Amino acid sequence: MLPPSWVPALPPRIEPAMAASAIPTSWQAERSRAWWLGVGLLLSALAATLLVAALGGPTAIERLASAGASVPASSVFRAAAAASPPALLPPLPPLQPVRTDAAGSSIALASFASSSLPGEGAFFVYLPPGYASTTRRYPVLYLLHGRNGHAAAFLEIGIQETLDRLIDERAIPPMIAVMIQDLPGLNNWRDLGSRHSETYVVEVQELVDRMLRTIPTRAARAIAGSSMGGFGAMNVALANPLRFAVVESWLGFFNNLGGALRADQPVISRLGLHAFLYGAAADPVAVPAEDPEFAAELRAAGAQADSAIYPGGHSLEKVREHLETGLLFAGRSLEGAQRHAAAEEAPRARPRPVAAKP
Repeated sequence: MLPPSWVPALPPRIEPAMAASAIPTSWQAERSRAWWLGVGLLLSALAATLLVAALGGPTAIERLASAGASVPASSVFRAAAAASPPALLPPLPPLQPVRTDAAGSSIALASFASSSLPGEGAFFVYLPPGYASTTRRYPVLYLLHGRNGHAAAFLEIGIQETLDRLIDERAIPPMIAVMIQDLPGLNNWRDLGSRHSETYVVEVQELVDRMLRTIPTRAARAIAGSSMGGFGAMNVALANPLRFAVVESWLGFFNNLGGALRADQPVISRLGLHAFLYGAAADPVAVPAEDPEFAAELRAAGAQADSAIYPGGHSLEKVREHLETGLLFAGRSLEGAQRHAAAEEAPRARPRPVAAKP
């Protein structure tokens, strides 16, 4: 059974297209009809063979038929497309080392030709101590910078050192952090015109899952951002409810996101969502009262949402002051989300008891 059309897929579904062929005009009409009939029969046989193979052999079709399932043609085409070869995926960009610290963590930079932006995409990666010497897989925290800002701002406020310390103290599990760079301008993390910055975040997430040893599940992904990036984190999380289990907004805002939250209520109530929103009391940019208000809306939708209003104004220094709090929330919430997902999966993994024969 295929997922609903709103479930994101990787690689993207590809609908088949058949180009029209020109009918030969130099032959006699009878020979033309006979020729096309033969070609049609051959193509029909080939299509049937490919369809059986794409669905897992005759037994797959028998299972569908025995279940009384009605499979529309579009679903069949999507099933065949799901088996597309890896060659359709774009090549992976190299990771360029930036620095390694005494704790053993490292920072690297990746640049690539983005299909979502009218230009190049880029992101910094924090790899925790021990990443290079193990085969372990890690949860990932994605970070979005402020309006017209830069991803290196998170490095400037000490995210590498803070993650090193929290991981060493076992306050949070080892994790990867990805700091995404948007194009310059005042409309970060939204899809506007030819600039699809919201879609670009998903593009980076899919690329990171291919490049690094991540845990490629919703329960192991968090997204956070500061200022405009706080809006972006919530915007991307609500637009992709099956991708992120944790979302944080640091000094952000939530303009026109109520509709997306209401649409996500069935997913959030079933899968859960951890959220932390904070503002600053004297913030002239983002109204701090929006944080507890939107947190209450998140809780009404089934999320576990906390909020805070700290003293002070709107600045990167304020984000530095509360960086540890944000990282603690992300790490501990990811642990909780993965435990919840494992508990949900456990009953499905257990073999069903076989009824005794009379």
